[in-house]
Amino acid sequence: MADQNDAGKFALYRYSPSVALAAVASALFGAITVLHCFRMTRYRCWFLIPLVTGGFFEIVGFAGRAFSAKESPNWTLGPYIIQSVLLLIAPALFAGSIYMILGRIVLVTDGESHSIIRRKWMTKLFVTGDVLAFTVQAGGAGLMSAGSLSTMKTGEHIVIAGLLIQILFFGLFVTVAFVFHFRMRKVPTQKVATEYIPWQKHLLALYLSSILIMIRSIFRVIEFVQGNSGYIFSHEWFMYVFDALLMLGVLVLFCIVYPGEIRKYLKGNGLTSPELSESLMLPTRRQQGKPR
Repeated sequence: MADQNDAGKFALYRYSPSVALAAVASALFGAITVLHCFRMTRYRCWFLIPLVTGGFFEIVGFAGRAFSAKESPNWTLGPYIIQSVLLLIAPALFAGSIYMILGRIVLVTDGESHSIIRRKWMTKLFVTGDVLAFTVQAGGAGLMSAGSLSTMKTGEHIVIAGLLIQILFFGLFVTVAFVFHFRMRKVPTQKVATEYIPWQKHLLALYLSSILIMIRSIFRVIEFVQGNSGYIFSHEWFMYVFDALLMLGVLVLFCIVYPGEIRKYLKGNGLTSPELSESLMLPTRRQQGKPR
């Protein structure tokens, strides 16, 4: 294991990583991602593909970390690069689905007049920003994994830039969502006023998931600003508390408040699959007509 006080040398790890923690994290992400994958394919919620892909990145990333931990203290670059890159960029994929969910909420409520960005451009703008953040972070992580001090420093700066891009677009996204929410509550559209659409529930889920990813991104910025010999990089528990746990929380949240529910209302209260309403515990048209 590299000396934690030796700031002049690059070290893959400055502690002995836990095999058990990485294996448990991979298993937990595996369970929740498989569930998301099943529901996505069964109900054809293809806008959740980035979310599911991010889940698989977490699975493989922590599996790579477990394999890397088994090699202590003679770590090889392969497993380290896998865990370093995939765990860094997975939340950017989560963000891609989150951006698309807001566009669908605006559509299902007929609320484009309440949005400060036209729905036509909303998804394009945020997904473009997300792809940019994803690409920059991936490139920086690749340089950091090269193993030399000079490329590591360059990679750290690039990763920080990618994370700041992600935070910037998330901040704009939350602002757009909040303004839409405020205006819709103040002056509901006719569709919202006359039909049952659980749009606020899904907006609140977007707020919470955005906060979780934002906290994680800020944590990562601080980690990379401190550098390879910094306090955070030298203590493994930060990785699990401020990254793994928060990202698992995003996946669990979207299992509880399932975005696929929006698809029902986009189809005019009709489902191509009758099991979707029962699975999501939603009232069917017949049940809605029953007297209480």
